Amino acid sequence: MSVHRLGKLFAGIGGIAALALAALSFPASASAHAYSASYTTLEMTKSGTVVTYAIDELSVIEWVGGDTNENNMLEPEEFEADKAPFAEVFNKNVTLKIGGQVQEPIEIENYYLDRKGDATQVIMQVRYPAPSGGQSIALSDKLYETDAKTNYVNLLTIKYGSGQSTAALSGGDRNWAMQVTDDEFAALPADMQDGQAASSSSGEGQADVTPVETAAADASTTESSHSATAGWYSFFKLGMHHILGGYDHLLFLFSLLIARQTLKQHLVMITAFTVAHSITLTLTVLGWISVPGSFVEPMIALSICYVAIDNMVRPQVSYRWMLTFMFGLIHGMGFADILVGMNIPRKEMGVDLVSFNLGIETVQLAIVFIALPLLLLLHRYKHSRKFVLAGSSTALLLGGMWLVERVFIG
Repeated sequence: MSVHRLGKLFAGIGGIAALALAALSFPASASAHAYSASYTTLEMTKSGTVVTYAIDELSVIEWVGGDTNENNMLEPEEFEADKAPFAEVFNKNVTLKIGGQVQEPIEIENYYLDRKGDATQVIMQVRYPAPSGGQSIALSDKLYETDAKTNYVNLLTIKYGSGQSTAALSGGDRNWAMQVTDDEFAALPADMQDGQAASSSSGEGQADVTPVETAAADASTTESSHSATAGWYSFFKLGMHHILGGYDHLLFLFSLLIARQTLKQHLVMITAFTVAHSITLTLTVLGWISVPGSFVEPMIALSICYVAIDNMVRPQVSYRWMLTFMFGLIHGMGFADILVGMNIPRKEMGVDLVSFNLGIETVQLAIVFIALPLLLLLHRYKHSRKFVLAGSSTALLLGGMWLVERVFIG
C-alpha cells in the first residue's frame, strides 16, 4: 500500500476518534434505529380478556417523562410515579372492542419492570370484559400515529384455549379483529393460569398449538377474520418497515454500492450479504444463537466505518464479497432483534420468518435495482472518484458517531 493511501487510512481512523467529543453531545435517544416496538399478548377466557402490553423503558420516558435524574432509566420511585400517566396514554391509544363497542378497562392487574440483559421493558397487564360466542373482538393501536419520525410496530400474540396466533400491526392500519364462534367460546378456559401472561413478553413457555389465523381488519367488523393471508403479509410489511427504519443497515448497503466494481462483483456481493444475514436472522429467531445487542449494534456501526474507509483508500475494490458475508452475519442478528421477544407459535414460525425476511429483501433489492444502474453510469465519468470520497466520508462520519454512541453512551 502506498504512503498516500496509508495517509488516507489513518486520516479516516483518526476521523472516528475525532467524532467522540461531538457524538457525546448528542442525546442517548439519537439512534440509527428510529424504531419502537411493543409486544402485546391478548388472552381470552370466559371470565375476561387480559391484555399484556410490553414496551421499552425509553419509549415510556418519551411519552410521560418521569426520568427526574436524566439517566435514561426509571428508578423504583420514578417507575411508580409513571404508572397513572402511562395507563392514561395506553387507554387513550390502545383500544379493545367487543361486538363493535369500545371496552373500558376493569382493572390494571399488574405493572412492573422487566430487566433482562441490556434490554428493559415496562409491562402493564389490563383486564377487560370477555367476549361471548358470536361476537367480534378487535384491537387497535394509535401510538406514535402522528409521529412521522418514529417507525412503530405492535407485535401481537392472540391466545384462546389451545389456539394461538400472531400479527404485526404496523404502518397506517394498525388494527386486528376476529369473530369468536360459539365453539371457540366454549373451548375458552375459565380464567388465566397464574403467571401465564407475565411470561408472554419474554417468549418463554411457548406451546405447540393450533394456529388461529387472523386478519388486520377494521376494528368494528362482524365477519370472521380467519384469513391465512393476513398473518404472513403483516410480517412481510414488518420486514419492509424494519429495514426502511434501520438507517445504519441502509447506510452500510449504500457504502457497499458506491465503490467502483463490475456488475458481476456487485451481484456476488449483494448475494453474499443476503445469504449471510438470512442465516443469522434465522438462527437468532429460532434461539440457536444469542449474541447480546451490546456487541451487535457497535459492530454494525463499525462495519459502516470499515467499508467507508476501504472505499476511500482503494480506487477499485475486489473480492469484497468475503468481507460483505462476514459483516452480513452481524447485520442479520440486528435484523432479528425485533422478533426475538415475540412469542411466535412453532407452526407459524416458518411462514412468519420467511415473510419477514422477504420484506427485507424486497426493499433491499429495490434499492439495488434503482441505484446500481445510476452508479455504474456515474463511474464512467472521470470525476466519479470525488463522489465516492464524498459519500464514503459522510458514511464514515455517521458510522463513527453511532459507534461512539453505542460503545460509550449505550
